[in-house]
Amino acid sequence: MSYKSILVDQLTACYNDKSWFVPLADILTDLTLKEAVSENQYKQSIWSIVNHLIYWNEKWLERFNAEEFELNSAINNEGTFALDQDQLNEFGWQESLIRLENVFRNWKIALEESDESKLTKQLPEYFNAPWWGVVSNMSIHNAYHIGQIIMLKKQIRVNK
Repeated sequence: MSYKSILVDQLTACYNDKSWFVPLADILTDLTLKEAVSENQYKQSIWSIVNHLIYWNEKWLERFNAEEFELNSAINNEGTFALDQDQLNEFGWQESLIRLENVFRNWKIALEESDESKLTKQLPEYFNAPWWGVVSNMSIHNAYHIGQIIMLKKQIRVNK
């Protein structure tokens, strides 16, 4: 089994392949706008976590496609959870879901079209980690937040 096939499998399991846990696409399918913006005690909502996942998956895909990057230490991770108050409507929510689906699809395409040698290339700008390690850790990051989303959805629906 190649790095490529393992990474595609991990990303697919996170987004739309039922395996060890319910994939993100299934979790979000029947979610209402009201549920998406409902906050927990930490002031996080499902939508804010979705925005965070979109941001980091898009950022790392951009870096992967460019093959060169500089780490931007000015990125405010808390800001990646932000919700645009002007977009808090059904159209904005659907737009976020489309972006989420697109980034997972685009990652799958990028990985499938990449050479295995690219995945073993080390990134001096990122602790000399190989690309396969970065993408694998990104999948772990996705799975962590998918767990949060599942818990938030359960809490919201129990408290109705």
